[in-house]
Amino acid sequence: MSDTEKPPKPSAAGMRKGLTDYGDADFSLFLRRAFIKGAGYTEDALSRPVVGIANTGSSYNPCHGNAASLVEAVKRGVMLAGGLPIEFPTISVHESFSHPTSMFLRNLMSMDTEEMIKAQPMDAVVMIGGCDKTVPAQLMGAASAGVPAIQLVTGSMLTGSHRAERVGACTDCRRFWAMYRGDEIDAAEIDEVNNQLVASVGTCSVMGTASTMACIAEALGMMLPGGATPPAVTSARIRTAEQTGTQAVAMIKARLTPDRILTPHAFENALCVLLAIGGSTNGIIHLAAIAGRCGIRIDLDRLAQISDKVPVLVNLKPSGNHYMEDLHAAGGLVAVLREIAPFLHLNTLTVTGRTLGEEIDNADAAFPQEVVRPLANPVYPRGGIVFLRGNLAPGGAIIKQSAASETLLEHESRTVVFDGLEDLARRIDDPELDVEASDILVLKNIGPKGAPGMPEAGYIPIPRKLAREGVKDMVRISDGRMSGTAAGTIVLHVTPESADGGPLALAQTGDRIRLSVSERRLDLLISDEEFARRRAQAPAPPTRDEDNRGYRNLFMRTVTQADTGCDFDFLQSTQFNDVVPIDRQ
Repeated sequence: MSDTEKPPKPSAAGMRKGLTDYGDADFSLFLRRAFIKGAGYTEDALSRPVVGIANTGSSYNPCHGNAASLVEAVKRGVMLAGGLPIEFPTISVHESFSHPTSMFLRNLMSMDTEEMIKAQPMDAVVMIGGCDKTVPAQLMGAASAGVPAIQLVTGSMLTGSHRAERVGACTDCRRFWAMYRGDEIDAAEIDEVNNQLVASVGTCSVMGTASTMACIAEALGMMLPGGATPPAVTSARIRTAEQTGTQAVAMIKARLTPDRILTPHAFENALCVLLAIGGSTNGIIHLAAIAGRCGIRIDLDRLAQISDKVPVLVNLKPSGNHYMEDLHAAGGLVAVLREIAPFLHLNTLTVTGRTLGEEIDNADAAFPQEVVRPLANPVYPRGGIVFLRGNLAPGGAIIKQSAASETLLEHESRTVVFDGLEDLARRIDDPELDVEASDILVLKNIGPKGAPGMPEAGYIPIPRKLAREGVKDMVRISDGRMSGTAAGTIVLHVTPESADGGPLALAQTGDRIRLSVSERRLDLLISDEEFARRRAQAPAPPTRDEDNRGYRNLFMRTVTQADTGCDFDFLQSTQFNDVVPIDRQ
């Protein structure tokens, strides 16, 4: 559907929507009204448009520790606009409290979100998410459910202080842990800093996956302008929640469904923002998954069309020096949008019913600040993320060049190969490990099926004996992911993965690999004949009893590879009519 197409005609609304089927629609409505009146609702309340509020608060999820206050503010906004707010729970997924990984549960959360939106009577839905996989899961579910939907994020945590140094999760978590592994700080200090890294509830305070997805949601038009950056424990975050509730009611009247917002142009805008903010590599996977629900394919071979033009402008860790609260103080995402406006499709719709260009024009005036750089003085001269191909990654791989060591972006060397997470844990700190600083570390079997759940283990630790010598970075390659908070010369999402027959499974210690970011290449330097010999002799992947039941069985049978978003194949659109980036050649 084009950006200017008229909204669809309304169907059943309010309490009449999605009635339980007893063969008598009037009786179904009679029963529904009787039960909900048991909660104290009046006829007047039940006659109003209904806004569902997806609450993902959980005591296991400190990133969503402010969810209760956000729910109350959303309710206030809905009621001020004449609607009836009804809160409902869904799965809550936290990065550090999800086994085996949060990515393993993202699709389950998307299904939960979609089915609860469709199963319960609501004319619009406000989705409260925050921690890494919750926002993409909710956007995936909303795209499939087709009900007017608006995203609200919990917001970033505040920063702390360690010995007068400002710190925040989780780039500084990794930096201090690397110092501890390298014997630069002792056990007492690592315990001390552990108390300071997370100063409040909320999502990571750097440009990790949570912050990236908040910015992407705003760039897509699925969030109120300015909604991505207010920290979790500020009045600005509460006011955003109230305004979100009010806007949800307006979206009902405008019949502003996700398909009118999530257009090819919107996804291209989101890719531009992902590159300009130095966003998480996970953003590529999540955008591919959301787009796949809309029948849109993200062609990563075309990513260079924009990554060569849109530089990194946001000076936030891990690509820079600042934190999310600084981006908010610098004007929020609109400060970025103004700078990259020449690359954006400004006619895309947002949840306000206005276009992205109109929202940029309506925003407060720009002012001098140091967090968002001008195009003429970027943090990094090219887009943060680069797509690679080669005989080691025929389906592609990516690297976050803005967080890598410039001297390693063109590198050929010997490999040290680990067969999986257990092998890595067993050998990485062995003082007898045959490894040098110039070697390339390779980790197999941490892809979607191999782990399973594609853990953020692509940030392979520097072997302890090298860390003690002061080595801070090495080229590292895997079929897994890494946290958006991490930095280093790390190649990720190698596709197909090892467990799905990818060439990475054939790499052996002592092989040579060539990485060339300038040429967008990743190659294992062995002959075609040697490839064929190894493939013929390769053993079948080991079987695991736990793969044969429940949700895990569904995951293993239907999850797709990284290039198509690691969604379940049966949840993707059956028709792919559009490709982004749009071919400009």
